[in-house]
Amino acid sequence: QVQLVESGGGLVQPGGSLRLSCAASGSFFSINAMGWYRQAPGKQRELVATITNSGSMNYADSVKGRFTISRDNTKNTVYLQMNSLKPEDTAVYYCNADRILPMTKVWEYDYWGQGTQVTVSS
Repeated sequence: QVQLVESGGGLVQPGGSLRLSCAASGSFFSINAMGWYRQAPGKQRELVATITNSGSMNYADSVKGRFTISRDNTKNTVYLQMNSLKPEDTAVYYCNADRILPMTKVWEYDYWGQGTQVTVSS
């Protein structure tokens, strides 16, 4: 069974940096796009950034210029480098894979990690 496992969250002061990682484990042939979403208390989950398996990236306007998404296909891992963090970036960050081809060779959709807390506070 395929799982997405996140790491790298924590507490950081405003202006600081964090790097999130998300590794896909299990047996599969391919992963399509991967990305990061976040959900703050009392708010809906929102897109932060996505990256396709060919490297095309998309960012929410609120993080452009501060966050960078990258991907290592040899490790089935996606990263989110977060710089110049603000208190409003505080949220649970979730890793997503929009489509995975497991050993059954039948595409499966919308995988999510368990989430990692990012808190930006002085």
